[in-house]
Amino acid sequence: MPDVSLKKLRGGLLLLMGYLLSPLCWWNDLFFNLPIAYGFGYICSLLSPDLLFPCSIVGYWLSNIVGILLIQLGSVEVFTDKPKEKNLKQELLTGFISSTAFTLVIVALIHFNVLDTPDLFSTQQSIDLFGS
Repeated sequence: MPDVSLKKLRGGLLLLMGYLLSPLCWWNDLFFNLPIAYGFGYICSLLSPDLLFPCSIVGYWLSNIVGILLIQLGSVEVFTDKPKEKNLKQELLTGFISSTAFTLVIVALIHFNVLDTPDLFSTQQSIDLFGS
């Protein structure tokens, strides 16, 4: 009996950590994902300064994938009672595919103007900011 409750506790912690890293949590970016992404980009920029921005984007994407994978692993431990033979390779592949599909859906929604995003890098905004 103690093994089951420890397993559920561990699964709950994985589930919580996954939720905080995943795109399901609306406020996580400022506190978790962006610092992780910047740290990843910074480490990559030590190899070449041009890698800071692209690797930050990759780091952000990876932190969201890790979050979804942690949710999957935690939910299996919390919601199943009998021990199941784990296939880590299959679980990672499933998590990677589902995370990538989620990312592609969001990109498509932005592309087709279903979701609105701020125009942070427009030329007009840059001109207005610098008074030109």
